[in-house]
Amino acid sequence: MKRLENKVAIITGGADGIGMAGAVKFAKEGAIVWIWDVNEAKGTATAEQISNEGGTAFFAKVDTSKISEVEKAADDILSQYKKIDILVNNAGITRDASLKKMSPEQWQQVIDVNLTGVFNCTKVVSGHMTAAKYGRIINTSSVVALYGNFGQTNYVATKAGLIGMTKTWAKELGRKGITSNAVAPGFILTEMVKKMPEEVLKMMESKVPSGQLGAPEDIANAYLFLASDEARYVNGAVLSVDGGMTI
Repeated sequence: MKRLENKVAIITGGADGIGMAGAVKFAKEGAIVWIWDVNEAKGTATAEQISNEGGTAFFAKVDTSKISEVEKAADDILSQYKKIDILVNNAGITRDASLKKMSPEQWQQVIDVNLTGVFNCTKVVSGHMTAAKYGRIINTSSVVALYGNFGQTNYVATKAGLIGMTKTWAKELGRKGITSNAVAPGFILTEMVKKMPEEVLKMMESKVPSGQLGAPEDIANAYLFLASDEARYVNGAVLSVDGGMTI
C-alpha cells in the first residue's frame, strides 16, 4: 500500500521547485494533491504532468496572503473530497537587501507571503482537521532561521517565526490528532539556484560538510516522512535537511 493512499494534500507554492517535487512525490505515494500557487501556467503544467504520470493532482490559483482566497480554495476541496489530511506550507518569496537598503515594501511583501500566508492557510485548514481529529501540518522554514543570513532580515524573520508557530501549533493541536512540524532546507539546487554563477555555487558547496548541494527531492522526502503515518509521534520538530550545515 502506498504511504499516502487516498490522503488529500495541499502544497502551497507547488508549481515548481521544492513544492513541485513534493507534489510529484505525494502523488506517487497515492495522495490526491492540490497545488496552490499564484503562477497559473506553471501550476497547471505541474498538475497535468502528475495526472499524465498516473497521479491525481489539481491546481488552484491562490494568493495565500489573502484569507478570502484561502477560504474559497479550501471550500472547493471540501465540497469534492470532504476532508483535508495534509497541509504543506511551502510557498515563500525573497526580497533581499541589507537592513540599510531594505524598503518597508520589501519587508512587508515577504511578511505577507511567508508568515501571514502560512497563518491564513493553517487557520483555515486546521479547523477542518480538528473536526476530523486527524491532520499533518508541515511548514517550510530554512537553515537561515537558525543562524541568520546577510541581506535577509525579512526572510530570516519569517522563517524563524515559522519555527515558533510550528511549536505553538504542536501544543495547541496535538491532542486533536494533528501534528505540526517544520523542515529547514539548506542550499537546494533548484532551477533558480542553478542559474547562479559557478563561483557562487562553489562557495555554497564549500559551506556544506557533505560537499554538495541538496536536490528538491531531498526536501520532498522529508515532507513525505512527516506527512506519513510513520511520523505519527513526531510533533513540534524542526528537521534540518542541509547536508550538515548547522553542525
